Amino acid sequence: MKFKRIVFFFNGTNGYRKKFIFNGSKKKFSNIELLSVDSKLVYKELNIGTDKPTEKQLFETPYRLINIKNIYENYSAADFCIDAYKEIKHIFSLKKIPFFVGGSMLYFKALLDGLVTLPTSNQKIRDYIFNNLFCADKNKLFNGLKQVDFASSSKIHINDVQRVIRALEVFFVSGGVPLSKLLTLSQKKLPYQVFQFALIPYNKKKLYNKISVRFQKMLNNGLEEEVRNLYTQISRKNTFPFMNSIGYKQMWEYLEKKCTYQEMICNTLQATRKLVKHQLTWLRKWKNINLIYDNNKDILMKKIKKSFITKNNTFINLKFIINN
Repeated sequence: MKFKRIVFFFNGTNGYRKKFIFNGSKKKFSNIELLSVDSKLVYKELNIGTDKPTEKQLFETPYRLINIKNIYENYSAADFCIDAYKEIKHIFSLKKIPFFVGGSMLYFKALLDGLVTLPTSNQKIRDYIFNNLFCADKNKLFNGLKQVDFASSSKIHINDVQRVIRALEVFFVSGGVPLSKLLTLSQKKLPYQVFQFALIPYNKKKLYNKISVRFQKMLNNGLEEEVRNLYTQISRKNTFPFMNSIGYKQMWEYLEKKCTYQEMICNTLQATRKLVKHQLTWLRKWKNINLIYDNNKDILMKKIKKSFITKNNTFINLKFIINN
C-alpha cells in the first residue's frame, strides 16, 4: 500500500515556547526532522528577544531554518516557502517526516495554501521608497499606497510600515501591477498530506501571566543590551524587519527616549496580548486544524499519534513532552 507523503504543522499563540516542547527529541524521535516557523528566529543577531534556544539546546534538538540570515537581509513569507520546500525535499530523501513548529502563522498559511510569485524584495529599493519618495513619513507613505493600491491599503494598518513599503515596492517593481491584484492569481498549495495542530489557552489570564514572566526573564537576561548593540549598528531611517517586532520595537523606543522603562514594559505586554487575540481569531477560522486547549495535553498527544500510525509499515512513535 502506497502512503501519501505527510507533513506535520504544530503552532499556537504567543507565549507557549513551542520550540522547547521537543527538547531531547534528537534521541527520542528519530523519524522526524524539526523545522522552525518563526520570522525572527531566522536572524542570527536576534537571540534574547526571540527566546531563541541556546547553542547547546539546538545541538541536542536541531532545528532547520534558524540562524540563516543576518539583520540586514529581508526575509519574507515567500522566502520561507522557498526554503521550506527545499528542506522538505531533503528530509523526504532521508526517509524522515518534516515537522514544522512555530508561531508565524502567515508562514504556515503561505506554505499550506501557497503564494503567488512576487518580485524579490530589495532593501535598497525599500529604503529609497521610504526615505526618498516619502521622506520617511509614514502618513505620506500610507497615502501613497492608497492612491496606487486602495485594496491593499484597506487591509494594512498605517503603522505597519513594513507591509506598506512592501506593497509599494511590489507595485513599482512589477511595473504598476498592484499587490492586491497579484494575490488573486493562482497559488501553489503544499502537495502533501498535512496534519495540523495548535495549542490555545484554556485560561487567557494564565497565559498572559506566563507572557509577563517570560518578558521579565528576557529583560533579566539582557534584552536591553542586545537591542542597544543593534541600536549602535544601524540607523532608524533604515527599515529592517526586526525593528517592528514586539519587544524589540518597544525597547528601541525606550532607547530613543520616546518612553520610560516602565512604559516600555507595559507597551510590550499590551502589544503581545493584542497579538494573542489576533492569533486566536485566526486559528479559530483555520480549516482542518486540531485546536487543543493547553490544559488537555494528553489529548494533544493522542490526536497526533492517531493522525498517522504507519509509513512503509513502520510504526511512528510520536510522544510529546509539553513544558509548562
